[in-house]
Amino acid sequence: MSWTTADSAELFRIDDWGKDLFEIGSNGHLVVKLDRESDAAVDLYEVVQGLEERGIRSPVTIGFPDLLRVRMRDLADAFANAISENGYGAGYTGVYPIKVNQQRFLVENVERLGRSTEFGFEVGSKPELLAIMAMTTNRPERLIVCNGFKEDRYVQQILLATKLGRKIVAVVENLDELDLMIATFAQAKARPRIGIRLKLESLGSGRWRHSTGEKAKFGLGVADVLDVVRRLGEAGMLDCLVLLHCHMGSQLSDIQVVNDGLGELTRVYVELCRLGAGLCYLDVGGGLGVDYDGSKTNSDFSINYDLQEYANTVIYRVKSGCDEGGVAHPTIVTEAGRALVSHYCVLVCNVLGVNRVDRLTISVEEARGILAARDEVPRALEEVLDALESVSPDRLVESFHDAAQARAEALTLFRVGLLDLETRGLVDRVFWTTCIKVNGLAHELEVVPEELQELDVRLSDTYFCNLSIFQSLPDAWAIDQVFPIMPIHRLDEEPERRATLVDITCDSDGRIDRFIDLEDIASTLPLHEIRNGEGYYLGIFLTGAYQETLGDLHNLFGDTNLVFVTVDEGGRWGIDEVVEGDTVSEVLSYLQYDPTALYQAIRRDCEESMRAGLLSVAEGRLVLEEYKQGLTGYTYLE
Repeated sequence: MSWTTADSAELFRIDDWGKDLFEIGSNGHLVVKLDRESDAAVDLYEVVQGLEERGIRSPVTIGFPDLLRVRMRDLADAFANAISENGYGAGYTGVYPIKVNQQRFLVENVERLGRSTEFGFEVGSKPELLAIMAMTTNRPERLIVCNGFKEDRYVQQILLATKLGRKIVAVVENLDELDLMIATFAQAKARPRIGIRLKLESLGSGRWRHSTGEKAKFGLGVADVLDVVRRLGEAGMLDCLVLLHCHMGSQLSDIQVVNDGLGELTRVYVELCRLGAGLCYLDVGGGLGVDYDGSKTNSDFSINYDLQEYANTVIYRVKSGCDEGGVAHPTIVTEAGRALVSHYCVLVCNVLGVNRVDRLTISVEEARGILAARDEVPRALEEVLDALESVSPDRLVESFHDAAQARAEALTLFRVGLLDLETRGLVDRVFWTTCIKVNGLAHELEVVPEELQELDVRLSDTYFCNLSIFQSLPDAWAIDQVFPIMPIHRLDEEPERRATLVDITCDSDGRIDRFIDLEDIASTLPLHEIRNGEGYYLGIFLTGAYQETLGDLHNLFGDTNLVFVTVDEGGRWGIDEVVEGDTVSEVLSYLQYDPTALYQAIRRDCEESMRAGLLSVAEGRLVLEEYKQGLTGYTYLE
């Protein structure tokens, strides 16, 4: 049976993680669907080719603002449906926590696309606040939730934003901040909007389950919350306490955790209203997860709920708690970041080369011919060849063990000088040929013996990718995060190779060997054979959250090229914005190197070499020109 694009869609689980935003075209190219209600779409491979024609090379991060609009609309619609179905007596507003991705063009699009729903922002530092203050000059009604630890300058900036008419809420993280805010606003004869971040006792779920509970970094315990109420009351500012906030965790995988946390949060809200607080916002925080592996389970890389169930749970739980306590329903605030921006961009890289174990294979006849030409044949070589010849469906494990033992013996002999390099190389070729033959027959069995299950990984190819995992996928390195990865073209062909991916850094951790699979997390990725003279491109998806801001400069590989692509009414794609990736000079400057001084040092070196007759004048000019081009070039392979 011939391979189809439907087979590729199933193999890479596009429908499970893609949220109906990605599909495979009839030409085998991956298509990004920019609107579920229209035919607006773009061929991702065509975009990559068009970028290269414009001199924008991979690796490149391609952002699609239209996908951001879709996800914002999904979030707003889910809560609108939940509010309507439950008869909820107040509204909903989302705020985008810009720490998730502070890229200017992205944040500007959040501001622009969120105007109809008055989507706001969450900031956690002075630089973030200053950026958002400037972006909301014409939209002062947008809610700004101000988290993070605050000192005098931070509080002064909050005061300034308040005086400029911003709807800004300063969330209290500790009691010292509260005293500072009370004193600062009282001196300025201004009225602040104050929030409290409650430290929930309910534990979270997933990888960040321990970010809640009594030892959590964020929030105030109940005793401290009551102290805040007392101090605000003494200052005549209890009516300024308008928002109650909590941190349930990040990437919450289990909806029951959300339900439990909401119960505790709503109960405290009701009690604070009873004490006279001017509460009108209930901020349920972030934590809305992303189904990275498409399994729809409560694993670390998935979620066992969808967006509508999340919204229904929030609205129903808060409504029930407020109705029981006899208080008015608050405006619900969410700080969804990961769920909002993960889908909006894709990282595309080209494959530079492949290392294949099966290049080492040798036939029995060729090996026997080599042995026949020798006066003396080491026993290890004879035994490993016997193991190859003995491979059959009924003794796969034995043949593998025999080959492994013979290879180990050969290695011992080599170490002590009793085996030459050529013979050791021949032993290795026969050993790997045996493994390939054993593995092929093992896959025909109903149950693969445990001793042979590791062969798939040992025999997999290594694809060398033009990217730095530390810069562009830090979560894959730091916390073993799984991202959907797949080719963006040739998807009408069956991928007959299995591979792990490595980057171009000189660090052994620059490797990806965890991939989504039809059943569980897999150690290898299905890929196509690389064709000579033809580029091969991989897309890494759901990378819009955190990866841009967490990346580091390992080996001084800098930010990738970043482009934002939209489609006009005629279906033609175009570039809205280009953020060029770091040049070599820029990354050197980040670490206090002076590129001009470096160039002058090489110039002096060239002059000395020309004076000494080691270089001609023409050669000296070429060295300087090449060095200058190196400083201004892309940090990745060109």
